[in-house]
Amino acid sequence: MDQFFAELRKIPPVTRFLCASSLGVTIPVLMQLVSPYKVLFVRELVTKKFQIWRLYTSFFLGSGGIGYIFELVMLYRTADQLESGPYARRSGDFAWQLLLANASIILACIPLGAYIFTRPLLLALTYLSSALAPPGMQTSLMGLVTLPVKYLPYIMIALDFLMGGPAAAAQAVAGAVVGHFWWWAIWGTDGRRGALESLGRAPSWMRLLVADGVDTPAARGGGVHVVPPRQPAALTGSTTGHHWGSGQRLGN
Repeated sequence: MDQFFAELRKIPPVTRFLCASSLGVTIPVLMQLVSPYKVLFVRELVTKKFQIWRLYTSFFLGSGGIGYIFELVMLYRTADQLESGPYARRSGDFAWQLLLANASIILACIPLGAYIFTRPLLLALTYLSSALAPPGMQTSLMGLVTLPVKYLPYIMIALDFLMGGPAAAAQAVAGAVVGHFWWWAIWGTDGRRGALESLGRAPSWMRLLVADGVDTPAARGGGVHVVPPRQPAALTGSTTGHHWGSGQRLGN
């Protein structure tokens, strides 16, 4: 058991928080211990009934089944590659920028009527990771096809369209747009500094909250991304990959 916790402590802090949050929100819902309606984002319940926790839980509700395993693996690998590579020894900055990105995702997805932001979050992280990847880096699509990593976000959008329809693809596009702005504003393009680079520096309270962890190599070798499949909307009755059932009202 001590060895298990020792291995967990080797995971960078923000990556560990993201994966633990995903498990902590998704597993109780899959086990029917918590109603999914209690963790979705519903603007009226957040603004009028102050159910603030929905701003957090709506980013970590997985799709269930084998699809959730792929989502969790992808979340772990993508966040770990960022936090162990471009954000090595800068976990505080990574957490702060992720917080700003999540706020942007909510604003971008509200007009789309989204109730969960798991896929937009994955797209934002994947886009940033792909944009910061070394030139020529390859990635694997579910272990079947090898292709340049820069194309991965667009393939994920296409898969969301095929499996979830236009609404799911629109949410994925929103996440990719946030990821692109994150890359442009913080990291910059063509060797120029990001226009909002100073905004990406974590405030002191965030640095105190998030430890920067151990020093790691600038990149953990050619990482292989796993693209999780979506459940067809025709089977789930939803564009989010979930089956929410019937005969219940939000907020009950």
